[in-house]
Amino acid sequence: MPCSLNRLFPVLVLCFATLPATAVTVTRIDIHGVSDARLADNVRSALSLQDAVGKDLSKRRLAYLLHQANIETRQALEPFGYYTPVIQVQRSDRGAVAADGAESDTDSDSGTDSDTEAARTGTTDAQLIVSIHIDPGLPVRVRSRTLDVAGAAAANTQVRAALAQFVPQVGQVLDHSLYEASKTRVNRVLAAQGYFDADFIRHQVEVTRAQRAADIDLRWSSGPRYRLGEAEFVQTPTPIIREDVLRKLVGWAPGAAYDAAELERLRKSLVALDYFGLVDVSAPAETAQNKQVPVQVNLTPAPRSIYSYGLSYGTRSGAGFSTGFERRYLNQRGHKALAQIDWGNQRKTATVQYRIPAFAWRDGWYTASLQAADEQTNSLDNRRLEFVASRSGQYNEHLNLVASAHVLRERWSYFTVNKPVGLYQFASFVFPQLRADYINVDNRMAPRSGFGGGLTLRGGNGNATGFVQLHANAQWFHGFDADSRLIVRGEAGRTFTGDLLNLPPSLRYFAGGDRSVRGYGWREIGPRIRNSQGDLYAVGASSVLTTSIEYERYFNGPWGAAVFVDSGSAFDGRRADPHTGVGIGLRWRSPVGPVRIDIARGLNRPESPFTLHLNIGADL
Repeated sequence: MPCSLNRLFPVLVLCFATLPATAVTVTRIDIHGVSDARLADNVRSALSLQDAVGKDLSKRRLAYLLHQANIETRQALEPFGYYTPVIQVQRSDRGAVAADGAESDTDSDSGTDSDTEAARTGTTDAQLIVSIHIDPGLPVRVRSRTLDVAGAAAANTQVRAALAQFVPQVGQVLDHSLYEASKTRVNRVLAAQGYFDADFIRHQVEVTRAQRAADIDLRWSSGPRYRLGEAEFVQTPTPIIREDVLRKLVGWAPGAAYDAAELERLRKSLVALDYFGLVDVSAPAETAQNKQVPVQVNLTPAPRSIYSYGLSYGTRSGAGFSTGFERRYLNQRGHKALAQIDWGNQRKTATVQYRIPAFAWRDGWYTASLQAADEQTNSLDNRRLEFVASRSGQYNEHLNLVASAHVLRERWSYFTVNKPVGLYQFASFVFPQLRADYINVDNRMAPRSGFGGGLTLRGGNGNATGFVQLHANAQWFHGFDADSRLIVRGEAGRTFTGDLLNLPPSLRYFAGGDRSVRGYGWREIGPRIRNSQGDLYAVGASSVLTTSIEYERYFNGPWGAAVFVDSGSAFDGRRADPHTGVGIGLRWRSPVGPVRIDIARGLNRPESPFTLHLNIGADL
């Protein structure tokens, strides 16, 4: 018997080797009949056949995947409200597969030319394209809807607002993604408001295919509302700020109704202090005792000292450098100190500043600063010393207010033909200032939607004259898609005074430059005088009005380009002399913030040279 098997084995191997090896390769899947890219993408991602593209398949495996393609396509359309589609799966080498997934009569398993060739050569290696033709039909629409929250949350404003925003509404298509997102939103609001025991009483969507109608029935039981407990501050490895200072930021008393917004406000306030590198505010529901949740605040100090260095170059200021030193906290009361020097060939400033946290009214600071500045250009010799005492406060999430008092001493001289060097004017002014900054954008580093602006009012007496100034600036952002946006900027300012010539340069308006009208040099636009060399230079004006429109688009990762038109002027009286500049720019989303390099040219004078402008940092 063993001898017989030994003789039979080579024969069996030879027989199996001569059998045709069938292999089919799907090279592509085409989806037809749906214009909505979301539907096509969802169908393609649901197909098991998609994972087999480019692989060798047996005929049995291919038949199974084609059958599944029909079922999977139908299931992929249902989340978008299409429950009665007509689907046809077609092979490029044979024909159609019936809507139920079985092959049509024209797709019999009888021999074809390719099969015959396979039998002759002993192999089959067919390549085919699968096409899925879809007629989605009419979508299912919401016929009735029951939404309700029973219990303590029934009258909660935030919960009622989430229910009011629930979609789809009656008459709208039953889009399951919108439905699930709305349901999740209600659940999140319930949790954010402290209803941790909330659960569904009824959770049902009934679809009647024949009538293309859906009935939604969603009902919650909220349970009781939890309460906020005492906030516990933990600073590791060692405390750097007194707890009584930090506790002033807590906006609730123990036992107050739970509100996640209070926790987030505390977190943002702690981050804004800039004492800590890590801020974690948590209130886990599982730690509650008698429905009161203790709040744990874990804080890790940031490096105490900040050193900064930089190089600079300006067409007016020349080459220069900057250096600075800041103490995030001088003592456990959270006081801060800063010293900064900006040194250029023609412009120099030195600043010292002291800040004390202020919580009595709103999160903010008491600040005292002293700045000395010296500017020596071809047209201006200016020295200035200014002391500022201010109180800032974050009135709400978007609005910051600052009230300040200024003491200004300034000396200046314009190098004109009729006024040689050494003939100076002096001014001493004491004046209050109020400023409001409003920012409501989606992303402060690179806004794509929203608005930001500021309004400044100041006025006082000095140098035998008085003045009142009002200045406003605004920026509006609109994103067209993920890679492009429109930016509209504007600035307007007006000085009311009886003697503009006695106002020092720091209290006058200028136009031109990076942040004003590109295509013109810094302070180039406005009333001008001729210096001793015969060149014209701006001396400042009582009013300023500028505007800018810019379109920005990113093409490849962090790189993009922009085109823009700027226009405006600094002027005296009521009549402006607008100057317009146009240009193009390069954009880079760098790790340290947006970088903008612009090349522009002024249109008012044919001989105007091209100007180069560089800006680094956030738009707002």
